[in-house]
Amino acid sequence: MGGCVRDALLGLPVKDFDIEVFGVGYDALAKALQRWGRTDFVGRSFGVIKLTVARNTTYDFSIPRRDSKTGSGHKGFAITLDPAITPREAAARRDFTINALLYDPRRGELLDFFGGRDDLRAGVLRHTSQAFTEDPLRVLRGMQFAGRFDLRLAPETAGLCRRIKDGFRELAVERVREEWFKWAARSRVPSAGLRVLVETGWSDHFPELAALVGTPQDPEWHPEGDVFTHTGHALDALVTLPGWLAADEESRVVYSLAVLAHDFGKPATTQTALREGRERIVSPGHEEAGRLLTEQFLDRINAPLASRERVLPLVANHLVHLQPATARSVRRLAKRLAPETIQGLALVITADSFGRPPRPRVPPEGLRSLLQVAEALELEAAAPKPILKGRHLLPLGLSAGPDLGRLLDAAFEAQLDGAFSDLPGALAWVAEQSAIELGADVRERARKGAMPPAPE
Repeated sequence: MGGCVRDALLGLPVKDFDIEVFGVGYDALAKALQRWGRTDFVGRSFGVIKLTVARNTTYDFSIPRRDSKTGSGHKGFAITLDPAITPREAAARRDFTINALLYDPRRGELLDFFGGRDDLRAGVLRHTSQAFTEDPLRVLRGMQFAGRFDLRLAPETAGLCRRIKDGFRELAVERVREEWFKWAARSRVPSAGLRVLVETGWSDHFPELAALVGTPQDPEWHPEGDVFTHTGHALDALVTLPGWLAADEESRVVYSLAVLAHDFGKPATTQTALREGRERIVSPGHEEAGRLLTEQFLDRINAPLASRERVLPLVANHLVHLQPATARSVRRLAKRLAPETIQGLALVITADSFGRPPRPRVPPEGLRSLLQVAEALELEAAAPKPILKGRHLLPLGLSAGPDLGRLLDAAFEAQLDGAFSDLPGALAWVAEQSAIELGADVRERARKGAMPPAPE
């Protein structure tokens, strides 16, 4: 039942099977399953047994249960296993009709008690029953389902979501992050998920996103409309790019969140200014302003540090292609982006450019130049690494300590500026420095590179 049936009807690969068994108790089910493979009882309190068979394929078997709301939060439920529940009663506790579908493999029969198949065909996301209101997280689940399957909320479901808007405060931030990350990694039409948040008023819980609605843009460069509309188009373009489709799930999340946030700074910086004799709508400095707001948003959804370190520099540098690309600027860009890469930044820039219909989907000329220079420097997929290291200087007679660290930092800056590109050049640069007192013999050895070769 549930997602596996939904995905099968959509013609999608089915990876996770949830099997609900009626008319039998938990212990009897466990005993019956043990003959087929390894059983795991980690979900005993929820009536779930994991069965792992050949080739490490795992299925989730469960006993029907009744959930009764007893308090706030996702733990405020009393769960009672009840093998006597009918399939219809079991389906009624599901969140949306498209997830309340069951398939009986013995009869080859689809059990659709709430019109889920018709909703799936019509692209409608509809709540199954009034029990929907017992778990406010279902609104965020609706967001990611809408993005993944290009669905729109049924009017009565949107109204129900608005009624439980204050329930957001009950949600554990980890569960909020999980739904955002599913939206970011798996959406086919991400803008459909964002529309769910705006339509239900839940965007108010994410003020960085809500502020985009109604923020104007210059119609010559952004004929598509306000910043929220542009962001939706950019996200929808992103998930069609080969680089995003080929990325691992963690990277997909990073790139989606970066495109979501790339114009967070516009509401605070947008103004009307005279440009070339005419009034234009501009947003000077919105990249850096957006970086600060992106930090707030990532805090709000409790994004892990590894994601933040990649998203923030993408937001702050998404307009770098508007400046001439030189070897020096590209080396410094690659360093600023780390641990992200110029290739990842190119996805964000491309999505931003493509998110302006009806303007043609053509990558910016400045991006092409940037990628050409990065490829020539072999920096498109990695940040530059320091050529000069402590192990190269210690044989010259220099001692480990703060002065050596400062010299290495200065050497790396000089390397990024193009002062040298190999180890002999780095040693020659050291010989010319006066920031640290080097003896004449050390200077001469550095100039000649006369030292034992350091192991790699």
